[in-house]
This record gives sequence, structure tokens and C-alpha cells, in this order.
Amino acid sequence: MQIGIALPQYGTHAQAGRVASFARDAEAAGFDSFWVSDRSLTPVEPSDVYPVTGYTPENPYPRAYTTFLDPLTVLTIAATATTRARLGTSTLNATWYPPLLLARSLTSLDRLSEGRVDVGLGLGWMRDEATAVNTDFDKRGAHLDEILDILHGIWTENPFGHEGPNWRIPRAHFDLRPVQRPRPPVLLGGFSPAAMRRIGRRADGWAGVTLPPDRHAALWDIARRAADEAGRDPAALRQEIRYFPEPEATPESIATALSAIRATGADGCFFDLQQSVNDPAEALDLGIRILDRVRAG
Repeated sequence: MQIGIALPQYGTHAQAGRVASFARDAEAAGFDSFWVSDRSLTPVEPSDVYPVTGYTPENPYPRAYTTFLDPLTVLTIAATATTRARLGTSTLNATWYPPLLLARSLTSLDRLSEGRVDVGLGLGWMRDEATAVNTDFDKRGAHLDEILDILHGIWTENPFGHEGPNWRIPRAHFDLRPVQRPRPPVLLGGFSPAAMRRIGRRADGWAGVTLPPDRHAALWDIARRAADEAGRDPAALRQEIRYFPEPEATPESIATALSAIRATGADGCFFDLQQSVNDPAEALDLGIRILDRVRAG
């Protein structure tokens, strides 16, 4: 299983000037991948509570989310500071972005990094965020399907044009091509049956989160069955799992948790320490100790 770490991006870790050194030192320590996530808004009175155990209307989301660096900017900094590690989004909320411009940004990043981008896309969980960027929260699944059509077309056809229910792109030249062919890998987030079926039908894998083993297995089986029904190879699907250690977690306890994630069949796991410690330097020190513990078995 590949081991990754979240880049400094939010809360007290949102220090743009430290992203490059963090990524450079983490790559030198042996991390396989770096990851970012996506938030556009943290409302004073949110429409929805963060869908993780422990959050309530009085405590609706992690307080650290009120400060959030742009995900693709952070990955661009990391790309220029490193040469080997993969660069992933877990996840970009795809429906917030015009798909034509999203394709341009992701293609540019894939070229800048010499083909190291993993495109993780999600749908978001907060209605307020969709309202703030003028998208229809209730139609986000259909919008994502059309976005996937457009990204695939731009990446694999030239010229390319699109006529759909939400976007019209005149037939045009797209000479800016990704390094990865036929396109960068696309991972999709979510933990509903509909999301897993979309992964099986359309994606290269799952940008997941840690779940109880039985639920993880049931959801993954949905994706694999959907792939088989679509005439795709279920064994080719990847799992990249995000893990949030508790603040009091030790390198040993985190390494044990990673072993359990490996047992689910995950191809990669990255841990996000931005809610565990207060500073990027602490996160990197703890992350390296975790990595050493995992590599030692």
C-alpha cells in the first residue's frame, strides 16, 4: 500500500510559505503521495452538519475549516518542489467549477508535474457551499456525470465540442494535452450506493475515507459489481483512502490503523494530521515517524 500525507492547507497549517519545504522534505523521507481537499465556505449558521460522527448543529464542522488555502494552488507549489510523489485531490468538489476551466487547470498541473496528478472529484455535502457558487445541490450527481464527459472529451479528443443540458462548448482545438495518456486517473469520492456505482461505471477508483470494515467492504462490492456490469475490469479499480488520526494518536496507533486499512485492499492511504497537531513542522515530524513505523512492519 502506498502511503501519503495531506499537505499544509487549512486551519493553523494554512501557511503557503511552508508548503514547498514540507513537500520537499516529505518526498525525501519516502512519502509516495501528497493530497489536498476543498472547502469554499464555512457559514456562521450552516445548512448541513459535517457528516462525521461527533458533529452537531452547535459544533457543525471542524473549526480549522474556517481558513482554507486553494487546493490547486497548494498542489502547484508542491509540484514545483518535488519530482516523484503523486499529487492528488481528495476531493475537489467538481460542480463548483466550470468544466472547461477545470480541465485547463488540471491539465496544466499534470504538465507542470510531468504526469503525477490523480484527479479526485466529489460532490460536496453542504448546501450553503453550492448556493455560494451558484450551483444546484440537488442536481449535483447529474452535473458530475456531464463534467466527467467533458473532462474525458477534452483529454482524449482534439478538436472537441460538447452540447449538454448544462454546458455548451463550441468545437475547438485543445492542444494543451496531459502528460498522462489517455488522461490523468480520475477517482471519485462518496459513500452512497449511487456514488459507488458511478465509480464502477466511470472512474479509475475510489477516493474514500475510513469506514467500519463491513461497510467499506459492502460499498466496494457495489463499485466492483457496477464495473463488471459495465464491461470493465473490477480488479483495475483503485482505492485511495483518507484517514484522520485523533489528536492523542501515537505513531504506533496510527501505524496499526494503517495496517487495518491495508487489510481492506486499499492501494493507497494518506493521513491528514492538520486536526491532530498545530503546526506543519509537527505534522511532518509525526508523519515521518509514522512512515518509519509502517515501513519497519
